[in-house]
Amino acid sequence: HIPFQSGDNDILKAMARGYTHQKYRRIINTIREYMPDASISADAIVGFPGETEAQFENTLKLVEDIGFDQLNTAAYSPRPGTPAALWENQLPEEVKCDRLQRLNHLVAVKAAERSQRYLGRIEEVLVEDQNPKDNTQVMGRTKGNRLTFFTGDINHLKGELVLVKITEARAFSLTGERVEE
Repeated sequence: HIPFQSGDNDILKAMARGYTHQKYRRIINTIREYMPDASISADAIVGFPGETEAQFENTLKLVEDIGFDQLNTAAYSPRPGTPAALWENQLPEEVKCDRLQRLNHLVAVKAAERSQRYLGRIEEVLVEDQNPKDNTQVMGRTKGNRLTFFTGDINHLKGELVLVKITEARAFSLTGERVEE
């Protein structure tokens, strides 16, 4: 998990983050150079005081270029006692909501693209619980933290590491079939 908050250097400076989007990109590129399948998640905030449409589009560009596996997103909200809470250039809620929706849509598209790399692969899954939407399935997580569903009995599999062949890939979850060892 490597938060970036914004893809715009002026906004990062206003947030007092101490890094640039170029430095962030170098870090991610280095990780992917050595670990191409690394699952990368991050945090992003939209609607920081004074953020222009062009600055927001820099964040969209960063997300488009990097293609996160997961991205925790939020619209900026003032926190009492912080300098930004006192700034007069707060953005209207409608602008923040619109930007958040646009960012979340792009995140889902990019995550779905990255998920395709799992199709046909056999992944080790740590079984955590029963699928609340389908009691014939269990759910667990891969080493890359991908939520994965497959047919099984939770009473026999909870806490077990199970091999699963991935047959379906969605933005934020996978489905597969258990592979007997």
